[in-house]
Amino acid sequence: MSKIKTSKSISKRFHVTSSGHLIRHCASRSHLLQKKTSKRKQKLRKKLCVNSSDLSNFMHKLPYLF
Repeated sequence: MSKIKTSKSISKRFHVTSSGHLIRHCASRSHLLQKKTSKRKQKLRKKLCVNSSDLSNFMHKLPYLF
């Protein structure tokens, strides 16, 4: 039986913590930063956990990560 391919774009953007949560970066931080307040940009620096309802989509794309 052949191996299942991992989606490389997703594996570079998401990381798994020791407790098994997926970590992602916030969006809207790459450009058009002049109109955003410094408080808003500061909050966008944080990393967030992926919602549990979206984990089933990631299980198919990242078969060897979990």
